Amino acid sequence: MKDMDGLFEKAIGEIARMLSTKTVVGEPIKVEGATLIPLLAVGFGFAVGAAEGSDPKKGAGSGGGTGGGGGVKPVALVVVDKDGVRVEPIKGAAASLIDKFADVAGRFASKKSDAS
Repeated sequence: MKDMDGLFEKAIGEIARMLSTKTVVGEPIKVEGATLIPLLAVGFGFAVGAAEGSDPKKGAGSGGGTGGGGGVKPVALVVVDKDGVRVEPIKGAAASLIDKFADVAGRFASKKSDAS
């Protein structure tokens, strides 16, 4: 099915676009003489489907669709400062605070797109 091939290629193209070192290694941030580099865990899933058929009363038809979702979670910071380079895991309260911020930001963005 020609439409199915196009949907699949589009989905694969978007996944390839998302997968890069910048997806799991964030942009460096300079703070008080130190450089912080965020490390992220990324997960996603997607599906592609299409069908066609014919009904003697309604005639022929076809349809298709794609869908997907994903998430990003901070897991550590690479800290470069006067003492050297070290990796600091993000856990506990810091991770919870970041997750809450992401949740609130997501809700705000959803409300903003609903108003458009």
